[in-house]
Amino acid sequence: MNLFRLAGDMTHLASVLVLLLKIHTIKSCAGISLKTQELYAIVFASRYLDIFTDFISLYNTLMKLIFLGSSFSIVWYIRSHNVVRRSYDKSQDTFRHYFLLLPCLLLALLVHEKFTFKEVMWTFSLYLEAVAILPQLVLLQRTRNIDNLTGQYVVLLGAYRGLYILNWVYRYFTEPHYVHWIPWISGIVQTLLYADFFYYYFDSWKNNKKLQLPA
Repeated sequence: MNLFRLAGDMTHLASVLVLLLKIHTIKSCAGISLKTQELYAIVFASRYLDIFTDFISLYNTLMKLIFLGSSFSIVWYIRSHNVVRRSYDKSQDTFRHYFLLLPCLLLALLVHEKFTFKEVMWTFSLYLEAVAILPQLVLLQRTRNIDNLTGQYVVLLGAYRGLYILNWVYRYFTEPHYVHWIPWISGIVQTLLYADFFYYYFDSWKNNKKLQLPA
C-alpha cells in the first residue's frame, strides 16, 4: 500500500467520522441527504460481498466492516432515531435516487472486467458510488446555507477520491501492467462532480465567509 492509498482511506474514514460526530453529538442531520446515505449503504453492501469469504488483510477487513457498519448506522439515525430524524428535511431532499440504480446495474452488466456475480456487483458499486453524491449536492444547492461539519464532510469525500486518483497514477508508473479503466473513469467522474462545490468551499475559506452555494 502506498502513501496516496493510505491517505485516501484515512480521508474517507475522516469523512464518516465527521458525519457521525454531527449526528451523534449535535443530534442533527440538517443538511444531510438521506438519499445519498442510502446509496452509499448499497455501494458498500454490493462491493463487500467477499468480506467473509476472501481474506486479504486485517486492515482490509476492518475498513470494510467500518464502512458497512457506519453507512447503515447513518441511515438508521436519519430514519429512526427519535431526535435526529426530526431535523431531516424530507421536503428538500427530493432527488429520485432510485432512478440511479437500474442504469448503474445495466452498465455493470454490459461493461465489466469479468462476468461473475461478485465482479458485476463490484463494478455496479463503482458506477453507483460515482453518482451517489448527487442527491447531497442538490440538497446543498437548495438549502444554500451550509454548516461547517456538513461542508467538511463533503470536502473530505471529494478529497478521498482525489487521493485515490493519485494512488492510481502512482501505481500506473510503478507497477507493470497496472491498467483498470473502470475504476479510473468512475473515479474521475465522481471527482468532477465535486468541482463546483470545491470552488465555493475554498472561496468561502479564502475570504473568511460563510459557505453558500448559488441557487
